[in-house]
Amino acid sequence: MNFLAHLHLAHLAESSLLGNIMADFVRGDPTELFSADIVSGIRMHRRIDVETDKHPLVVGAKRFFRPAYRRVAPITLDLIWDHFLSLHWSKIEPELPLTEFVRQARQQIEPQLSVTPERFQSLNEHLWPQNWLIRYAEPEYIGASLRGMARRRPKLSDLAGSYDDFSAEYAQFEQIFWQFYPQMMQKAIKKQFISEHIKP
Repeated sequence: MNFLAHLHLAHLAESSLLGNIMADFVRGDPTELFSADIVSGIRMHRRIDVETDKHPLVVGAKRFFRPAYRRVAPITLDLIWDHFLSLHWSKIEPELPLTEFVRQARQQIEPQLSVTPERFQSLNEHLWPQNWLIRYAEPEYIGASLRGMARRRPKLSDLAGSYDDFSAEYAQFEQIFWQFYPQMMQKAIKKQFISEHIKP
């Protein structure tokens, strides 16, 4: 899952938005570093990542990437799920416009940035002003995001090419999203992602 999905699932679970969105910037046991609600959010994020990676639908989705790009497929899929969530937000959350959700999330997260890792603070300088979460609805923006990651991290250079597979198999990925993401939503609503402790 990427930023938008983690925030949305945290919202459904009534979990810390900050903890859920910054978890990838925190290593090891966060217990002594943050408040209990943020720690719980970090652990929820980690559980979601574990469940996503092993979910049969996600594992199956990797076969739509050419062999050369399957190594980076999990990263590309994270962005793909955010694309479809952003694109279809009004169907998923008909009573909460995406622009309002993003505004509320930003309002909750930004006042707490001083206690977060510097790399996460730097991310926020771009995430909100550049409307990443809303622009994820544009396939071309997903491509630009993947190419940007490929430039910044040479070991992930294959991300640039993986966008072509996303485009070629767009309908297949969309169908998988509608099977997979509602399952994750139900688990979040039932607070199943925060019912079990995740070891750091």
